[in-house]
Amino acid sequence: MKIVVTGATGLVGKELCKKLVERKNEVIVFTRDVKKAARSLPYIKNFVEWDNKRMAEWTDELNGKDAVIHLAGANISGKRWNKDYKKEIFDSRIISTRNLVNAIKEVSLKPSVFIVSSAVGYYGDCSNEILTEEKPAGKDFLSNLCKEWEGEAGKVEAISVRRVSLRTGIVLSRESGALKKMLLPFKLFLGGPIGNGKQWFPWIHIEDLINIYLYALENPNIKGAVNAASPNPVLMKEFAKTLGKILRRPSIFPVPKLIMKIAAGEIAEYIVMSQRTSVEKILSSGYKFKFGNLEDALRDLLL
Repeated sequence: MKIVVTGATGLVGKELCKKLVERKNEVIVFTRDVKKAARSLPYIKNFVEWDNKRMAEWTDELNGKDAVIHLAGANISGKRWNKDYKKEIFDSRIISTRNLVNAIKEVSLKPSVFIVSSAVGYYGDCSNEILTEEKPAGKDFLSNLCKEWEGEAGKVEAISVRRVSLRTGIVLSRESGALKKMLLPFKLFLGGPIGNGKQWFPWIHIEDLINIYLYALENPNIKGAVNAASPNPVLMKEFAKTLGKILRRPSIFPVPKLIMKIAAGEIAEYIVMSQRTSVEKILSSGYKFKFGNLEDALRDLLL
């Protein structure tokens, strides 16, 4: 297959591109910085300079491609939030998705599938409610972002292109992301749950997430919004306890929400949200998780 990927230098993008190449696919990376991307992705041969804020020469590169996987967007936790950075987070996803859809409409040989990242942040803070893909979006900033993001992606369906929006949970990886940030306090014997520990933590092992992208790419029955998280979400206090067990460190020092807010600002409100996601949709389609158990996942990543 000939597959266009945006956001290829991120945590998920790097691993996904590697797997796509291993499977003998031709991967074309759309990037704002070709030289930097080439250094980061030595296994990729084809790069296209991409201005995601407007349609340009890159539009022609979509012609005749089998799939587009759109992962690009400003890092949610890359900076302390203010009005300008929230606009950057929003625009980097909404405008780029809109422009990709419009570009796909322009080419004569259209891709058969458009896969776009989304997030379980779609649902907002939902306490103990089990969240299926039919649950309406929440009312906060991230919920509205995900709703608008998926709405723009969904417009590609009007031209008979299959669309998949993967509502991703908290990705666990040894390379970067949430898990790496949690390790230091535990290594200093200061680890513990974030917030009151009673919120649901919708984790997913990076390997399963990559496999879900590949599964969605190859399975024409996967359509629309799909929750991409572990079949066994856990409470934050259980996550911290299990992490402490693996690291042989105590898990008795909770990080209060107030402290998080002082340290991280507005994003702290989202870090302690509760999202008990259901993955029945992907399971019923036939997908089998490799890491459904948290302890197995953490042992694989940390030992």
